[in-house]
Amino acid sequence: MSEPELVWDVGAELGEGPVWDASCGAIWFVDIKGCKLHRYGVETGEKTSWDTPDQTGFALPADDGSLVCGVRGGLHRFVPETGTFHLLLPVEQDRPQNRLNDGYVAADGSLWFGTMDDSERTSSGALYRFHQGEVERHDDGYLVTNGPAMCPAGHTLYHHDTLGRRIFAFDHKGGVLSNKRVFAETPDGFADGPAVDAEGVLHVGLFNGWGMARFAPSGARIGTIRFPVQTVTKGAFAGDDLRDLYCTTAWLNNADKKVEQPGLGGLFKVRVETPGLPQHRVRL
Repeated sequence: MSEPELVWDVGAELGEGPVWDASCGAIWFVDIKGCKLHRYGVETGEKTSWDTPDQTGFALPADDGSLVCGVRGGLHRFVPETGTFHLLLPVEQDRPQNRLNDGYVAADGSLWFGTMDDSERTSSGALYRFHQGEVERHDDGYLVTNGPAMCPAGHTLYHHDTLGRRIFAFDHKGGVLSNKRVFAETPDGFADGPAVDAEGVLHVGLFNGWGMARFAPSGARIGTIRFPVQTVTKGAFAGDDLRDLYCTTAWLNNADKKVEQPGLGGLFKVRVETPGLPQHRVRL
């Protein structure tokens, strides 16, 4: 495993949601608080940014070449060629204090995502699934959500109670969740975005934990990838062999640390031994 390398000192206040898009050889990610969508070309180093309509928690590739974005208030479709956003479906009109936070695409093309109270004061966040044009709520009562992610076989879904520093696991079958339980805890940082490799190891960003925690499928902690900055938010496996782990970071609540932690809020890359899983596309 290599040392983390800063590849784009983008200075994101809340960098999040990296995702590999093999069709264009790029990593997409967002700055939630900065209302930005970024694209980084892994071979060319090309850097492109767009303004988003509001705080955006994720931008995930869809089967028609667009991206489905979790913009506050609803799911939007983003067309890279025109740089335009269009509302697909409102989300949580009954919870205007909430925003969308993190998302994942399952093998069947369904989109799983979480919501949270933007002020982080009330447990009004929930876990949803977008499938065949409809959004269905599957769990509720979260203060800050992160994830979800699934094991390689798709029978286990992980979802985080970030401020509680807990990772939950659910049994998953055919879009239905059951048997919610605590999978692991992160006492050395707040459990942020997850990514799963081909061996089922869960990689969890540690907000204010200086790295990324690694958990075996049993829930046992098997290591930590250390970073030179304290707020690692999420990783995505990328490249031809899926062994380049690109990680977003943030300076949210740590603006005074930017001088002593160069690259805080930047996009980092770590070369790892075990490849990740292919990125699925949202089926529209």
